[in-house]
Amino acid sequence: MKCINLKVWKRSCRLSADIYVYFKNCKDFGFKDQITRASLSVASNIAEGIEKDSKKEIKRFLNIVQGSIAETITQIYIGMEINYIKKEIGFKWIKEYEEILKMISSLKKTFTEN
Repeated sequence: MKCINLKVWKRSCRLSADIYVYFKNCKDFGFKDQITRASLSVASNIAEGIEKDSKKEIKRFLNIVQGSIAETITQIYIGMEINYIKKEIGFKWIKEYEEILKMISSLKKTFTEN
């Protein structure tokens, strides 16, 4: 599995785990399901994409990752607004997702078709 060698995959796994743990006792199952699934999708799509054979397929999955990051950041902002997420934690997560997004953008460039 090539993804386990990627720092971006490791960071996204760690962040998804942090979000899962944070919401383990949340009674709002709709919100909890949405944010945890979105965060899980980031690491999962990195893994799935990086295992593809064609550059085009890899880039397609990395595009999906970017969308999942946008979705997760949206959920974090909403969670802060409705007091489900402490602001200092939410902004820390957002900052980490912004860093992951930069890493994904750089990774995509390595798979540009010539």
